[in-house]
Amino acid sequence: MPFGFFKKKKKEEELPHYDPTNLHIRDLRKGFIVEYDLKTWEVDAEFEYDWGNEYFTYEYKLTCADDSIFLYIEEDDELVLTVSRKIPFGKLGEAVEDGINDKGKPPKEVIYDGKVFYRESQRPGFYKNVESKGESEEFVGWEYIDDSEKFVLNIEQWEDDVYEASLGQFVNERDFSNILPA
Repeated sequence: MPFGFFKKKKKEEELPHYDPTNLHIRDLRKGFIVEYDLKTWEVDAEFEYDWGNEYFTYEYKLTCADDSIFLYIEEDDELVLTVSRKIPFGKLGEAVEDGINDKGKPPKEVIYDGKVFYRESQRPGFYKNVESKGESEEFVGWEYIDDSEKFVLNIEQWEDDVYEASLGQFVNERDFSNILPA
């Protein structure tokens, strides 16, 4: 009888979700490294948005030595990427919160940092930290675009009176390079 006959078979190693010879921005996961804006960033967290009808988008928290940003990835007919930073919700002015409380949505126009942003969409959804074993959180989000169509302002309502806001800009996949797995 050959040695090892009674040994347990090793579990077959799982193949990665990506092609190691051809990494794309869609392949990011927690722990990955990527270069953007002349800095090296690490993916610290991974989030999933469920918009219903089997439509999902993803967001990644990227950190470097002196900064942190959020990379949002949406793929519908084309790949849409935004890089944003959280901003204090209160800086959007009273009209935004009053509009949500009185009419169920913020005003059609929001002025922030000298730019006028126009409401493009409103959509309810579910948000989940991919690492978390917990339930998804329900929220509603509004997306605003400025006149140049380069900048985006997002407003989110999480509970009756819990709001968040972020300011970002549209970027291209080619703005990211040297994607390395964890």
